[in-house]
Amino acid sequence: MTASLAWILPIGVAVGGFGLLIGSFLNVVVYRLPNGMSLSTPPSACPGCGSRIKAYDNVPVLSWLALQGKCRGCKKAISARYPLVELGTAAFFFIVGLRFVPRGLLLEPGHAIVAQLPVVLAFLYLAAISVALGLIDVDVHRLPNAIVLPSYVAGVVLFTAAAVLSGEWDSLIRGLIGLAVLWVAYAGMALAYPGGMGFGDVKLAGVLGLYLGWLGWGPLIVGAFAAFLLGGLFSLILLGTKRVGRKGGIPFGPWMLVGAWVGIFLGPSIWAGYLSFLGFN
Repeated sequence: MTASLAWILPIGVAVGGFGLLIGSFLNVVVYRLPNGMSLSTPPSACPGCGSRIKAYDNVPVLSWLALQGKCRGCKKAISARYPLVELGTAAFFFIVGLRFVPRGLLLEPGHAIVAQLPVVLAFLYLAAISVALGLIDVDVHRLPNAIVLPSYVAGVVLFTAAAVLSGEWDSLIRGLIGLAVLWVAYAGMALAYPGGMGFGDVKLAGVLGLYLGWLGWGPLIVGAFAAFLLGGLFSLILLGTKRVGRKGGIPFGPWMLVGAWVGIFLGPSIWAGYLSFLGFN
């Protein structure tokens, strides 16, 4: 086994397996939160017959496959979205793990690696809320405060811990500036064009600005621009195919999230290429 595989496989099993469990919980969040239901009670039950779902029928992905996508009791179909969300979250966590988990974690644990762990947790947290917020916004055109507002606290606390452990105070300051800049920019757009931008988008923008700013000015700029580029192209396609009208209310939150992750993964290289094209490098 090569050194790269020796690093990737354990991280994939650990982080991806964790993602499966989180994906199962996100299915609950996406269904219950917009409906004003408790996330903990009552226990999960079949919407068709109301029978409580047993623990052995609630194993991520495997239970859905074993039951052939049907309730054990009434045989009502269970949406394929449930296992897809679980698998998608696992894959998302795996990719985030490859991006942020230090490669020396398994071989050379030390202070520098410990200092990176709050950053890993921060971006895994962002991945989880990205799945939940994206699906909820598509379903009901809302970005719930119950997810967005605590994300400010979680992000600031985790990045502050990372700065304390690593000394990267410039990254924290840049992240806080990114938070303020994107919040103000989106608030300005929401006030200038109330029908096109909601304050749910404004609040989410601050969270994304914090994460992108932590990584650098390039990711911040690329992530912010990519949201409008990708969202605009998608809207034009829907308008061109007449799937929506000009006032169809296309949710922008998912594109803010997709744009942010473009900035997170590709922002440094895109920004470096752009500066090189302009002759600054």
